[in-house]
Amino acid sequence: MLSSAEILKKNSLKVTPQRIAIFDYLRSTDTHPTADMIYSALYVTHPYMSLATVYKTLDALKNVGLIDELNVGEGSFRYDGNVEPHHHIICNDCHKVYDLPPINSISAVEDELKSKAGFQVINTKLYLYGICHECSQIK
Repeated sequence: MLSSAEILKKNSLKVTPQRIAIFDYLRSTDTHPTADMIYSALYVTHPYMSLATVYKTLDALKNVGLIDELNVGEGSFRYDGNVEPHHHIICNDCHKVYDLPPINSISAVEDELKSKAGFQVINTKLYLYGICHECSQIK
């Protein structure tokens, strides 16, 4: 498996300790953090890194397809180091974002759109909203 530095180089990105730290963090978590969450998580080991650096790095990683940017409707973006096709479910109470595996019925919708409307679906992002198990236990 390629190291983060090798992946950044392969994608024509400058390799810096900050970029490696941010990319490694996103590849190691499934929490779908915001830029502020990433900054806070890495501050202990990278106190010299600014929030602006986090935003610029996230933008660079997103632009070359190494991470996904999620708009789950809470006023700021979330970031996902897993760029394999998958969908998300969001808890309305605690706002945690969870991964869902690919859903076969989405492929059926895409096939129907192509056959009936001539529409070629390039990418799908499905967000399902509800209440997670932990929050439902509180109510």
